[in-house]
Amino acid sequence: MDHSRDPCPWVALSDFGGAFCMGAIGGAIWHGIKGFRNSPYGERRVGAITAIKARAPVLGGNFGVWGGLFSTFDCAVKGIRKKEDPWNAIIGGFCTGGALAVRGGARAMRNNAIGCAVLLAVIEGVGIAMSRMMAENTRLEVPLPPPPPPQPESAIV
Repeated sequence: MDHSRDPCPWVALSDFGGAFCMGAIGGAIWHGIKGFRNSPYGERRVGAITAIKARAPVLGGNFGVWGGLFSTFDCAVKGIRKKEDPWNAIIGGFCTGGALAVRGGARAMRNNAIGCAVLLAVIEGVGIAMSRMMAENTRLEVPLPPPPPPQPESAIV
């Protein structure tokens, strides 16, 4: 098990906060640009600020819910399986996608669950590939033996 992180309840709260911040900052940038571009000339700064105030917290909340649910499901899967491997994230993503789409019906749950699982499988696969690639760069090679010392000419005969 990974003992470098806090216990699971605190991890879920921490991930919720981190995901909220990412969504709010990204939403502020995205909706600020969008509000600026969609406002009439002379009102662009006001339009950008209005769009940021209206939409960035909503996007932050959406990201936060996703991050908190994913972390909760990931911790639950770790507790059930008693293993620490990429399958935990994939199963947690599957459960998160399904839980977020539950109001849309069974078909939406299935499609969203599969989509989230595939997304997390790709993320885990890229992470594994990058760690292997970086590990190859740090592999130690066996040093070559030193060349033999030159022998004096009198010892050759």
